[in-house]
Amino acid sequence: MTLYSRCLILLLFTWNTAAYGPNQRAQKKGDIILGGLFPIHFGVAAKDQDLKSRPESVECIRYNFRGFRWLQAMIFAIEEINSSPTLLPNMTLGYRIFDTCNTVSKALEATLSFVAQNKIDSLNLDEFCNCSEHIPSTIAVVGATGSGISTAVANLLGLFYIPQVSYASSSRLLSNKNQFKSFLRTIPNDEHQATAMADIIEYFRWNWVGTIAADDDYGRPGIEKFREEAEERDICIDFSELISQYSDEEEIQQVVEVIQNSTARVIVVFSSGPDLEPLIKEIVRRNITGKIWLASEAWASSSLIAMPEFFRVIGSTIGFALKAGQIPGFREFLQKVHPKKSNNNGFAKEFWEETFNCYLSDGSKNSPVSTSFHKGHEEGPGVGNGTAAFRPPCTGDENITSVETPYMDYTHLRISYNVYLAVYSIAHALQDIYTCTPGKGLFTNGSCADIKKVEAWQVLKHLRHLNFTNNMGEQVDFDEFGDLVGNYSIINWHLSPEDGSVVFEEVGHYNVYAKKGERLFINENKILWSGFSKEVPFSNCSRDCLPGTRKGIIEGEPTCCFECVDCPDGEYSDETDASACDKCPEDYWSNENHTSCIPKQIEFLSWTEPFGIALTLFAVLGIFLTSFVLGVFTKFRNTPIVKATNRELSYLLLFSLLCCFSSSLFFIGEPQNWTCRLRQPAFGISFVLCISCILVKTNRVLLVFEAKIPTSLHRKWWGLNLQFLLVFLCTFVQIVICVIWLYTAPPSSYRNHELEDEIIFITCHEGSLMALGFLIGYTCLLAAICFFFAFKSRKLPENFNEAKFITFSMLIFFIVWISFIPAYASTYGKFVSAVEVIAILAASFGLLACIFFNKVYIILFKPSRNTIEEVRCSTAAHAFKVAARATLRRSNVSRKRSNSLGGSTGSTPSSSISSKSNHEDPFPLPASAERQRQQQRGCKQKVSFGSGTVTLSLSFEEPQKNAMANRNAKHRNSLEAQNSDDSLMRHRALLPLQ
Repeated sequence: MTLYSRCLILLLFTWNTAAYGPNQRAQKKGDIILGGLFPIHFGVAAKDQDLKSRPESVECIRYNFRGFRWLQAMIFAIEEINSSPTLLPNMTLGYRIFDTCNTVSKALEATLSFVAQNKIDSLNLDEFCNCSEHIPSTIAVVGATGSGISTAVANLLGLFYIPQVSYASSSRLLSNKNQFKSFLRTIPNDEHQATAMADIIEYFRWNWVGTIAADDDYGRPGIEKFREEAEERDICIDFSELISQYSDEEEIQQVVEVIQNSTARVIVVFSSGPDLEPLIKEIVRRNITGKIWLASEAWASSSLIAMPEFFRVIGSTIGFALKAGQIPGFREFLQKVHPKKSNNNGFAKEFWEETFNCYLSDGSKNSPVSTSFHKGHEEGPGVGNGTAAFRPPCTGDENITSVETPYMDYTHLRISYNVYLAVYSIAHALQDIYTCTPGKGLFTNGSCADIKKVEAWQVLKHLRHLNFTNNMGEQVDFDEFGDLVGNYSIINWHLSPEDGSVVFEEVGHYNVYAKKGERLFINENKILWSGFSKEVPFSNCSRDCLPGTRKGIIEGEPTCCFECVDCPDGEYSDETDASACDKCPEDYWSNENHTSCIPKQIEFLSWTEPFGIALTLFAVLGIFLTSFVLGVFTKFRNTPIVKATNRELSYLLLFSLLCCFSSSLFFIGEPQNWTCRLRQPAFGISFVLCISCILVKTNRVLLVFEAKIPTSLHRKWWGLNLQFLLVFLCTFVQIVICVIWLYTAPPSSYRNHELEDEIIFITCHEGSLMALGFLIGYTCLLAAICFFFAFKSRKLPENFNEAKFITFSMLIFFIVWISFIPAYASTYGKFVSAVEVIAILAASFGLLACIFFNKVYIILFKPSRNTIEEVRCSTAAHAFKVAARATLRRSNVSRKRSNSLGGSTGSTPSSSISSKSNHEDPFPLPASAERQRQQQRGCKQKVSFGSGTVTLSLSFEEPQKNAMANRNAKHRNSLEAQNSDDSLMRHRALLPLQ
């Protein structure tokens, strides 16, 4: 490098040093120098640079007591380290601290001095200059405060790999190590803070908020991260505005108008105190109250905003604060500050003047007028206190503890502790270099750096691998992004009842290390809304949807603006603001308000319901009546009527009717698997057994009557064994059908949810409708055959076969089961079983009544007709009737033949038989003979045929007179034609069978 270039750099450094005179820095010599950047002032005075003359450095205004306390924390930490016998022994740390005035330009101006000094050292200019006053290179910088300022500083320091450890810059952009290579910090980044803000809004069930952010590298990234978190939680943002301390009045007015017209009550603010101050002042002027301010860490405890005169507007502020630390001896150190004792601190003189509102005479530069003009005094505890143009002189004996300023607020050391921690982090990195063992170092081949000639990049390397325990027993190590993970305290602004000042009440905390969903803790009992209320304010676009409703989207509106829609049937919501209704489980249904699910109503044909009781009573009545008939038949089993009805088959028929009535009971009650598999086979087999008995009984008598002369062969084949065999065979077919059904597709209990929404019908799933069709179809087939034979035998003597009644019973049977098919197909639920029970009972009662009630009536109430004579009379009358009709048929045939041959007219049908029709007996008997005839056992049967009626009288003497009675009967029946003898003989031969 040429001599000219070296001289230029030296001039640059000289100019930079001149710009920062002795009163604008805190500086102390040492073996190793640390740099510091602190906001001793809140800003700079606006000055129009018209460039008509050489531009001058801008003036810093509005004194920041907290910034001075942070500076003091750095000096305290360095002095504590220098006095430590274990940490950097025989080494002295010095410092060079500058005021950034909370602006990028002043911060860069100070950073240039660090960089220039390091560059001069690298040029080795000792031979060109007097180095007696040489200050060593700055190997690390503590600062700055704002993220925007730290971004600019980090870009410059990163070029030379000078480590920068910030104590208050939390922008997540600074975690980008590709851009900010040498940046580290002792404060968590804003990513966790933005997540915590979204968690708080979700905790209080707010979904309609506004956002305000500083227009810098702190506000923009922070609010962007918040938007991402809000979107995940369905939180809508009504407005989003950017602000700055340098915004003009028109821009501020516009933002205030937006806030005033917004329906969102919660406002999330990512900003620093100086950037937010102009906006708050305008809101206070307009008296816009009722807003809830959610403050980021940068202004949550700012003395510029936390002022009693602003409290009516921002009294509902909930903010984040860093975890407070403990610095032993720091309180006493703060109290020892004095301009005369702080020779190394050029900011102490101004601090004293601002604290006591006086001036210390030190030449014309610090005259009362110039001092007041230079500082631009501002109201409030966080800024300069001077408001008059002139100040009284300071005595130097003022008591620092007698004045309340943010400087002496050491109750919650947050940023101050971060400064303290940053200094100790650098010191421990230097300690690692100091104690490094060759061969185990972090550099090439395990080499170590020389502590006496240490360079900034070597310190940066050790900072990245730093790991030590702080004075609070916590482990300190920077992650791969140069960040420390920390927790937040949640504070609420209260108004002190003692002095009316704003105090920060801790109401919760946010634990970054905890699981998601368990990080936030808030004690709502400690929170005061608007300074006095305990009720959580409402900040939603729409009113909460009550349980039983869900949020419905309104077209064209944000998702947080919705209408409440009732949950449909079968769905419920048991929480407020449900996004969707949940479906009830399968066995449950929503209640009337759709707020919960209740068990569905279970329905089946129950024993206890009126319909079930009625059917049960009818079934029991049928069983009782059948049992009664069976008892009557058993008691009168030897009477002619019982014998004439085929006694053994009647018993079996009555037993099958008992089974029919009993099978209906399986259809009542809650269906179980075993009842479902038993009821249809029981019903089918019972009815087939019943109809088989009727069929065999009717068919046997019909075949016997149609036989010309019953022989021994007839008696053999139509004996009881064959009758029971036929009944068994007919029933066996039904049994086979049932066995196949139960084996291939057995019925089972089934809970039907589909018929009605609110009801579960417990029914029997038949397994195979085809099998059920075969079962009923086979029963109906037997009934049809039985109906055919009954209809054919309708003219037989009623003592032998109840043909008319059986025919009628079969008609009832068909009507019942034909009606059953559409009724079964059209009903559902428990009524399916009810329909089948009704069909079973109706068919059973029809068979019982038609076949047996007339017999029981005769047996019990007409015993005169239950005699052998009556039976024989009936048979004889039937024989005479058949013979007469046969004679008439043959006479008609003969007449037709005679007419065809030339024909003479024959006699009329009635002339072939000598009859007394509708006339009195021409020869009445004497009275004594009449009495004798009445004493004889006999009967009269009137037989109608042709055009008249014949009265057939039969009498029966004692057994020894039977022969004479038969001869008299033959004589009285001499009117029968000769050609009817065979028919008469056939029916007469049946008498012994009966």
